[in-house]
Amino acid sequence: MTSNSEPSPLSRLSLNSATTKKLTLAEVVDGCVRAGIPAIAPWRDRFEEAGLDKAAKLIKDAGLRVSSLCRGGFLTAPDAEGQAAALADNRAAVLEAAVLDTRELFLVVGGRAPGEKDVVAVRQRVADRLADLVPFATENGIRLVLEPLHPMYAADRAVISTLGQALDLAAPFNAHAVGVAVATISTWVRDAGYTGDIEVEIFNKEIWDTDGDAVMETVKARYAELVRPYA
Repeated sequence: MTSNSEPSPLSRLSLNSATTKKLTLAEVVDGCVRAGIPAIAPWRDRFEEAGLDKAAKLIKDAGLRVSSLCRGGFLTAPDAEGQAAALADNRAAVLEAAVLDTRELFLVVGGRAPGEKDVVAVRQRVADRLADLVPFATENGIRLVLEPLHPMYAADRAVISTLGQALDLAAPFNAHAVGVAVATISTWVRDAGYTGDIEVEIFNKEIWDTDGDAVMETVKARYAELVRPYA
């Protein structure tokens, strides 16, 4: 039991809704409340269940905070029509994040067009679209968070494969406007001064097929054992 002056051991833990993929948003929210998990990171497809405003009210009424919204991105279209569509979708995501009262919008930046081999040119398109999007996001109080993915996803999901590439893309912008998602190196993040939420996001069919409450208890145990001591 913690004293009034000590934070809860789970105070920075946030459950990304992808971890419990088969649960509805209402079920994820209820599960987090029962498990004592104080924050949630919903995916945008969850809003189809009840609509954005009702989803925001559901989360707020449960006393949860929203650590981030997943996701915007896919900014790599080579043609003007595709670029305009991407910007429109990302502006919509910015407004959704604002309704949810979160400051962070994760971006999976997109991959290469079919047959395209010049990854450097594709990353430049990401930089160009960020420059287009940042003013709108900043006006609405939202930071765009670049998420590097494994190189196997460079073709279709993310031409950002390393932390260095993400930092290079973020560097021209104010840190309050563009940030970077970091995984596995907790002590580096801690030593850099980060004190915000720590999200758990697991893509695994066996996890998805497991009872949601059991998954949340496992997440709590692993977080307490493997993350919190180093964060």
